[in-house]
Formats: sequence, C-alpha cells, structure tokens
Amino acid sequence: MALLGNRAGTTTPTGKPPAAPARRPSRLPGLALAALGVAAASAVHLLVPAVPMLTAAVVLGVAAAHLPGLRTVVRDTARPGLTLAGKRLMRLGIVLLGLELSVGDVLGLGWATVVMVLCVVAATFAGTVWLGRRLGLRGDQPVLVATGYSICGASAIGAVSDVRGSDEEDVATSVALVTLCGTLAIAVLPLLHGPLGLDADQFGRWVGAGVHDVGQVVATAQTAGPDALGQAVLVKLLRVMMLAPLVAAMVVAVRRRKGTAPGGKRPPLVPLFVVGFLAAVALRTTGLLPGPLLDGAARVRELLLAAALFGLGSAVHLPTLARTGTRVAALGLGSWIVVAGVSYGGVLLTT
Repeated sequence: MALLGNRAGTTTPTGKPPAAPARRPSRLPGLALAALGVAAASAVHLLVPAVPMLTAAVVLGVAAAHLPGLRTVVRDTARPGLTLAGKRLMRLGIVLLGLELSVGDVLGLGWATVVMVLCVVAATFAGTVWLGRRLGLRGDQPVLVATGYSICGASAIGAVSDVRGSDEEDVATSVALVTLCGTLAIAVLPLLHGPLGLDADQFGRWVGAGVHDVGQVVATAQTAGPDALGQAVLVKLLRVMMLAPLVAAMVVAVRRRKGTAPGGKRPPLVPLFVVGFLAAVALRTTGLLPGPLLDGAARVRELLLAAALFGLGSAVHLPTLARTGTRVAALGLGSWIVVAGVSYGGVLLTT
C-alpha cells in the first residue's frame, strides 16, 4: 500500500507527504520598483539638466536601499527583480550602445588619436588594478573600477562583472565610486579648461578620453561649445569600442582559471551580448538606419541602462562601503589622476 501511495504522489517512504517544489521568487516587484526609479531619475534630469539621467538612477538606487520602510522591500521582495535589472537589462543596453558607433567616424579621428586612446585605456586599467591590489581592496573591486575608469563607466563594469561572475556588492561599490567621480568631473573639468591652455577641440578630446560615462562626457564637454562636444563624443565612442576586446580578454582569463577546477563551467569565448554589440556597430556603419530609429534606440538604451544602474545602486550597503571607504576613495582619486594626466598628455601630443 505504501508503494501505491508513493506512486500516487501522496506519501514518501517516511510516511510524510512529498515536499512541494520551491516557488521561484517573483521578479515583478523589483522590476516595477526599477521602473519607478527610472521615472524619478528622468524627472531629476529634466529639472536639473546638468545631472545625467544615469547618474541620478544610481543615486536613487542607493537612496532606496537605505530609506526606512523601503529598504526592507529592496532587500527582500524586490531583490530578484532588481538583480535581473542590474544584469539582463544592462546587457541589452550595452548591445544598443553599439548603435552609437560608426567605424568610419572613429577612424576619421586619425591613427594618432586611436593610438592615444589605446594608451589611455591601457595605462588607466593597469595602473588602477595595481593600485587597488596595493591598497588591499577585496575581490574584483580593483578590476571593476579599472574597467569603469578606462572604458565607459558603469556599462563597462556591468559587462566585465557579467563574464567574471563578480560579487554583487563588489559591482555595486565599483559603480558607486565611478559614478561619483564622473559626476565630480562635470563640475571640476570645465574649471580647468582655461588654466590648462586648451582650445575647444583639445578640451573636448581631453574630456572624451578622461571622463567615464557617455552622459557625463556630454554634460562636461558641452560647457565649451558644440565643437568641443563633437570631439568629446567621438573620442569617447572610440573608448567604448575597446569594450569588446577587453571583455574577450576577461573571458580568456576566466576560462584559464576555471579550466583548472574540476567541473568548472567555462564561459563562451565571446559572450552573446558582445556579439550583439559588435553587430550593432556593423549595422550603424552601413548607414542604412534612419535617424529617427537611431534616436529611438538611444532613448531605449538610456532607459534600460538607467533601470540597470538603479538595480546596481540598490545593492550598495553604505555601512559596508564605509569600512573600506578610505581605500576605495584613494583608489578613485589615484585612478582619476592617472586617466586625467595620461589623456591630457595624449591630447597635447596628438593635436
């Protein structure tokens, strides 16, 4: 009879009813909260245009994680959806970022500028990783901060953390640091325009080579006029193009590391979202896409990245961040000096 009961699914060999399968936590509350965060970030940007929407999204995510009442929802009910936003929506945003890039426009900058950007990226990445290790920062924080400073801020951090399988807290801390320093650049760099003896084009190239996020580059460079803005965006997009080879190099490193562990799952050599990013670059290069479509894709990209950054910001735990605050701040300042100094020298040598 017991066997018949087991086959009918009513009892187990111990006489107890079988356990019900675990229900997957709903992601809808977190996604809904991320959507509200995007709406709030958009409102902040409309009210204060100098504050980029993506910067506002990170700050609002951090605030949501610490507001009494709301923080419990963020850490419990909304966590699955916010984590999904921080990972999956980030990937989609990175793919659409490729539509901003045209190979012809980038090559139009000249090989000297291409070499300059390569040197800035390499020096910033290597210098930041070295300094982060010397400061004793944990886990992937040095690599993630180096990625954000050298390539394109939070978007690059999201891409590299995805293939490395980085701890969510390391990702959130790195995003918070890079966003903070990039926001400070909006106020600080225009003050240095005159004292450093840069004309409008040189200032734009310096901003494009040294500021992290695309939105922060636009907000900083537009203070010197349209010519500076155009140069800044082109140089910045050239840095964004470095994202694909950097992610590929990270994948190779992870495959080698996990290849030594029995049963370790090795990531694909070229992640799917990087393939999508490169395909978007190729599509933009054809010149077949109409302007309204590109404008719409840029808007969707900004919304996706804002939702992702709100999700990442909500994972920041300020008490934990405070315990390594001095070292993290030192890394941010040191990396900022490196990228600003190397890019300034590069601009003077190539213009």
